[in-house]
Amino acid sequence: MEFFRIKRDIPFMSYGKLTTAISLITFILAVAFLVIKGLNFGVEFTGGTVMELRYQQGADLNQVRTQVEHLKYGEAQVQALGTTRDVMIRLPNIKNKTSAQLSNEVLTVLKSERPDVELRKVEFIGPSVGEELVTHGLTAITLVCLGIIAYLAIRFEWRFAVSAVIANMHDVVIILGCFALFQWEFNLTVLAGVLAVLGYSVNESVVVFDRIRENFRAPKMRGKTVPQVIDNAITATMSRTIITHGSTEAMVLSMLVFGGSALHGFAMALTIGILFGIYSSVLVASPLLLMFGVTRENMVKPVKIKEEAVV
Repeated sequence: MEFFRIKRDIPFMSYGKLTTAISLITFILAVAFLVIKGLNFGVEFTGGTVMELRYQQGADLNQVRTQVEHLKYGEAQVQALGTTRDVMIRLPNIKNKTSAQLSNEVLTVLKSERPDVELRKVEFIGPSVGEELVTHGLTAITLVCLGIIAYLAIRFEWRFAVSAVIANMHDVVIILGCFALFQWEFNLTVLAGVLAVLGYSVNESVVVFDRIRENFRAPKMRGKTVPQVIDNAITATMSRTIITHGSTEAMVLSMLVFGGSALHGFAMALTIGILFGIYSSVLVASPLLLMFGVTRENMVKPVKIKEEAVV
């Protein structure tokens, strides 16, 4: 389905050096923020105390959050568990205070406003568990990247695989750099968002790469240069890109605005990832194909057109 059709190809590749330079600068800045400021890891990674509470009637999460913040325990999370009657509170580790002491102090403060609150469960997450989650998260990202490389190398050609992975890692590093710059909390939901962006971004790259491969085999593109073939492929998929990413971004923005604190990190990671995913698929991955020397001759299994059959 197309809402519009662009008659003339947009010369994206003529700006390839500029966009590559911009991408390199943003990549370096993101890495610098990660090194200098670091990620603000959540309780799942650093360890802490998790409390599950139940109210007889629905609780005001903002009020609960304000009461917990008055205790000045640091970055505490308050979110609903299915309904507003069930509330989960995550507290960071506090020196010289046990998990039982923290939960009792929080419960005392909450009961001063709402006596109907009761403590259902308290769990302590040790730092060793957090380190294990970090290791598993990095392993998951590595396995996803290796899977993407293998898939694209089999379906297309190694130049396409390397270009797509570089573009995807560009998106991941930019997301992490934004979280490091603004010190947004990095928790398991954000990690899930990063992994979702990896799959989402490679899907856009595959769509563009598919059209590039078709153009290389199309008779009407025989006299075109490689940059012109790529420009035509990107232009031809623009309507699909706008429809797909526009609708997805609208849904993600609604989660960001109306989803509350529980979905804020996840939605923020997806919002940044979708925007940069479009940019990297068009203006990072495609120029890299030129840098790696993609031609008609080195395409996988080129289709031979039998011209002698045409009378």
